[in-house]
Amino acid sequence: MSGFVMNILPRSALAAAAALFLAACGQQVEAPLAGAKIGGPFELTSANGQRAGDRQLAGQYRIMYFGYTHCPDVCPVDMRYISDGLAAFEKSDPDRGSKVTPVFVTVDPVRDTPAALAEWKRDLHPRLVAFTGSRPELEKVVRQFGAYGAKSGEHQMAGMHDAHEAYLVDHSRVALLMGPNGEPIAILPQEQGPKAIAAELDKYVA
Repeated sequence: MSGFVMNILPRSALAAAAALFLAACGQQVEAPLAGAKIGGPFELTSANGQRAGDRQLAGQYRIMYFGYTHCPDVCPVDMRYISDGLAAFEKSDPDRGSKVTPVFVTVDPVRDTPAALAEWKRDLHPRLVAFTGSRPELEKVVRQFGAYGAKSGEHQMAGMHDAHEAYLVDHSRVALLMGPNGEPIAILPQEQGPKAIAAELDKYVA
């Protein structure tokens, strides 16, 4: 089982902040992560081999998730829940649902080539954008979003290993909802399943 680390912000603090905000269905509320120093401009390589990044996502809410395609447990489940949660939100409100783009950023640049990402994301949400890049590029983006990724037992991102080598990558397990201008909004409860994700999107997507 691959390890994972939750190290962006303490969930207890987020829960306390979130408890201050109540909303009826479809009513937007104040963002728990408003003002947090998370995110920023970035450019990586997408699954189609083209350079892209935050500029191509401008105007879209983004669900940012950091993981890797060889993850044996949490990444496939989380990305399935994120995909299905967004699909449920789109079904209930197509206009607002179309404003949300799920984004997957690998923490395993050796094995997660553009071709590998393209194959892996095929069965997930049709608008999922997946990124890879060089090790320095990915390390920078991981830091910007307060995430973490390192080969199990090491203190650095997986990136200096053979593509055919079998290894696990410890990584943060957090789905960040970012706003149309790249501003942090909230941590989505992806571990609670699609219904919980859809409900949170309904709170924060205008």
